[in-house]
Amino acid sequence: MNQLITIFKIPELRKKIFITLIFLAVYRIGYYVPLPMIDHAKMAEKMSQAQTGALGQVLGFVSLFSGGNLSQACIFALGIMPYISASIIIQLLASGVLPSLERLRKEGESGRKKLNEITRYLTVPICMVQSLIFVQTIMRPESASEGMGLAPQGYAEGWKIYWFGASAIITMTAGTVFLMWLGEQIDEYGIGNGISLIIMAGIVARLPDATSTLLMDSTTGKLKESLFTLGAASGDVSFEKLLVLLFLFVAVVVGVIAMTKAQRRIPTQSAKHVRGRRVYGGTRQFLPMKVNAAGVMPVIFASTLLILPWFLFSMIANVTDAGWAASLAQTFQNHRGWLYNILYVVMIYVFCYFWVAITFNPKEIADNLKDYGSFIPGYRPGKRTADYLERVLMRITFVGAAFLAVIAIIPNVISSELEIDPRVASFYGGTGLLIVISVALDLVQKVNSHLVMRNYPGLTDE
Repeated sequence: MNQLITIFKIPELRKKIFITLIFLAVYRIGYYVPLPMIDHAKMAEKMSQAQTGALGQVLGFVSLFSGGNLSQACIFALGIMPYISASIIIQLLASGVLPSLERLRKEGESGRKKLNEITRYLTVPICMVQSLIFVQTIMRPESASEGMGLAPQGYAEGWKIYWFGASAIITMTAGTVFLMWLGEQIDEYGIGNGISLIIMAGIVARLPDATSTLLMDSTTGKLKESLFTLGAASGDVSFEKLLVLLFLFVAVVVGVIAMTKAQRRIPTQSAKHVRGRRVYGGTRQFLPMKVNAAGVMPVIFASTLLILPWFLFSMIANVTDAGWAASLAQTFQNHRGWLYNILYVVMIYVFCYFWVAITFNPKEIADNLKDYGSFIPGYRPGKRTADYLERVLMRITFVGAAFLAVIAIIPNVISSELEIDPRVASFYGGTGLLIVISVALDLVQKVNSHLVMRNYPGLTDE
């Protein structure tokens, strides 16, 4: 408690925290500003019906990782997903695909600023394409293919639908650009990573609704009677189910914290050199390699890609009336069954190794150690050091991928075995919880650095 009070005694840190809170409050206010010329009452009705369907799951998944709100068609509907997509594209291209971008990546701070500028420019066209698809879907008449008919009466045809559709696209694009700017302002004037904090705020804001769905009866507004009984009816949350959920939540949080902070420390030693009568170097240090080096990206890629089989099998079932296609479409829609979980785990492993391969270059690290006069005891500088680092990386990545796979399928197991609403189960595992804990740990680390720099005990010190 004294350490929390100390945080607000430091003027600079107090100012950063207040600025961050103000920017996040602005984001949450914009979250409820609706797009113009959309029948929002009709949209709320359609989205409430689609929450348990495939469309609702897709929109909920995209909203979870973007900090947006596609189900309410607000000015921040797309969130910062276009910026994240642009960042991933630029990072992939700068990993050896485009030599010009690779040179910028190696130029240090100046190159990083230039890559960030290119990422901002790429965000705008990506955002316009995504907003065009979204606006077309919600404004197109229901009689048309895949239309939702949410344009007000008299604005669903002619020049009006194009005019107001264009205004909605521009508004959504401006909203995403504003969120991107907001995240950069948090980086510069606040504390923590701005983009990550925006995503975290969007995830945490859904927690009250999930808790209400779990505990409250929607008809009476009171606690569910099944909470006070054992062995309630199918689909209800009984007392023993609630205890299991609480235990799983604590276990997942502890596991995520342990694996997020886990690292393999490789000993390194600097070469000795003599200057005059003094001997310099020879110090023993460590090269930390995170067990979960890929972070949450493999789960995001795997989850997104597994949406495609549902579209494919649904199309086959609609065209040919094939029973097997309808069964597979149902499997991928509900995110249940051994087939879905096996494919989920396999794709997490594939993307985990792929992401680590493009973000961690053993040869580059070995060359840097050689340039700075350091080496790993027992291994010659150069190729043998790079081979050793690659072997270690492959082993710890296997463990990190296994951890991500377990965390990712926990919501599916909870939803199917305990018959819990998927919106509730997602808070007991999966990437949402992983993002929240990772961002919280990063925030605590940044606060600690400010405290230690001013000779105060850190938040994690005893």
